[in-house]
Amino acid sequence: MTVDNVLLAAPRGFCAGVEMAIKALAWMVRTFDAPVYCYHEIVHNRIVVNRFTERGVIFVDDVSEVPVGRPIMLSAHGSAPAVVADARSRGSYMVDSVCPLVTKVHHEVRTRAGKGFHIVYVGHEGHEEAVGTMAVAPDAITRVETLDEVAALPEFTEPVALLAQTTLSHREWEGVATAVKARYPAVWTPGRSDLCFATTNRQASLTKIAGKVDAMVVIGSANSSNTLALERLAREIGCPRVVRVNEATELPDDLHGTIGVTAGASAPEELVVAVIERLAPAGGFTQVRATEEDEYFPPPRHIRELQSAMETAITTTLGGAIHSRRAYDDRSISASAVLAALANA
Repeated sequence: MTVDNVLLAAPRGFCAGVEMAIKALAWMVRTFDAPVYCYHEIVHNRIVVNRFTERGVIFVDDVSEVPVGRPIMLSAHGSAPAVVADARSRGSYMVDSVCPLVTKVHHEVRTRAGKGFHIVYVGHEGHEEAVGTMAVAPDAITRVETLDEVAALPEFTEPVALLAQTTLSHREWEGVATAVKARYPAVWTPGRSDLCFATTNRQASLTKIAGKVDAMVVIGSANSSNTLALERLAREIGCPRVVRVNEATELPDDLHGTIGVTAGASAPEELVVAVIERLAPAGGFTQVRATEEDEYFPPPRHIRELQSAMETAITTTLGGAIHSRRAYDDRSISASAVLAALANA
């Protein structure tokens, strides 16, 4: 491998929703005796999932697999209302780590369906986010993904609303959305796009790089929608070679010249560091930034309550004053640092 330079995309890697979910699950791991359960993968990244599995987290695809009373977390992709209710009914300590952007779409589905709309939802078949969103109002929603599927839609008698899976790329969304609007000119759309700002930002940073490199390395798992969207986008831009890897050991040995590197929204920064070290660019790396990104999502409510209770207990035990205790600063700690700490615990 003879790599001259690396162009490193920014923003890249963990988004605010992934940061929130990982830190929340880490709190549960450190608070409760193993096993802690999680409904579906907490995020779509093999390294992250394995790190938690090593600490006693059991990932399940059915809440009925969770013993009554055991702590359970629901994944960042959002869960069907019936799943949330089932988890609560089992007497477990339940934390819903759904991304707030997905919660927004669930709210839009519930509201539009309640007002008599039929919802055309643009999303990937079988994706956990799409499955959970459609379950909010199953009788009032139809999923589409292609222009042919839009053409096959019926002439609805009720008004139509258009919503989307948050992790779609603009290219996946734009053509289908245009076709839906042409088919139903009076279609309702939300005032603010459903598409995730982090997905959009990562695609923007890749766009600034992909046309200038001999090969583009995209770090992320095969079941990560936004990672696959980055891979497709690099090919569409015309990058001569595009390689998706889970980790540095999967890099091919014949990469050469100038290499672009980015990471999907579920990929930790430690993977980016390892990839650059393996590429060992003779001229080092240059970060190419498309936009600043400082979005922050606070921990889920049950985690905030847990943090407050632990702070109070520790302060009281040490004889301190409750009113003067120092609150836990979640924002100052990155999920990447949390994952690294789990590996060393």
